[in-house]
Amino acid sequence: MSIQHTHFTDVSAPVFDPRGADKTARRRLGLLDKSLRERHIKLRERFRDRGGEDLSDAEMLELILLQSMPRKDTRPLANKLLSEFGDIASALTVENARLEALVGAVAAQDLKLVHAASKRLAKARIAHRPLISSWDAVLTYCRTALAHKETEEFRVLFLDRRNMLIADEVLGVGTVDHVPVYPREVLKRALELNSCAIILVHNHPSGDPTPSQSDIEMTKLIKQAADSLSITLHDHLIIGASGETSFVSSGLL
Repeated sequence: MSIQHTHFTDVSAPVFDPRGADKTARRRLGLLDKSLRERHIKLRERFRDRGGEDLSDAEMLELILLQSMPRKDTRPLANKLLSEFGDIASALTVENARLEALVGAVAAQDLKLVHAASKRLAKARIAHRPLISSWDAVLTYCRTALAHKETEEFRVLFLDRRNMLIADEVLGVGTVDHVPVYPREVLKRALELNSCAIILVHNHPSGDPTPSQSDIEMTKLIKQAADSLSITLHDHLIIGASGETSFVSSGLL
């Protein structure tokens, strides 16, 4: 006796049509969006052939975001970052929590990686060479590290007797308009590193690098202490988004 198997079809169940039901979702991911694919290809080719100078801030952010979102249209997100922060430098240096809230954890990590690489590149240009004769590179490094930070940060570049960089250390982190600085700690660290000269650097999150009265007074105290220990204070740089101020060039040191 043979048993016949009867197959039932559940007419109420949706039928999956790879050419229909999920087409919209796939297009949203860029899988079927020919114009989006072509745009991504052209952007990459422009960067390959002509470098980053040929790309706008929006296009560069779009390309960076594609690393973590390769099948999405990242233009709206790039424009949102620029609308929120003004330029690519500010977008790369904003605090991580704010960045993650806008682009997600993975994309935020990619953006931070680009910034970290740019700081390392700038620092490499001042390593193993006398800083006083590489002043443009020093300024570039300081701008990259500090120009767009949202809180004040006080750093000291410690140099040896040939004015080569021994260490670059953060000795104080403060608020949007103040950072505590202790001259004794600056000179104590210089002695620990056997440093013969120092360059002071801090930022003004307001963007205006004009020295405050407290900046001037603090610099005088550090110079007096440094002179007593035969340590040279080469300069004090204040970095802002709109530029920088050198105490030496301004006649303040």
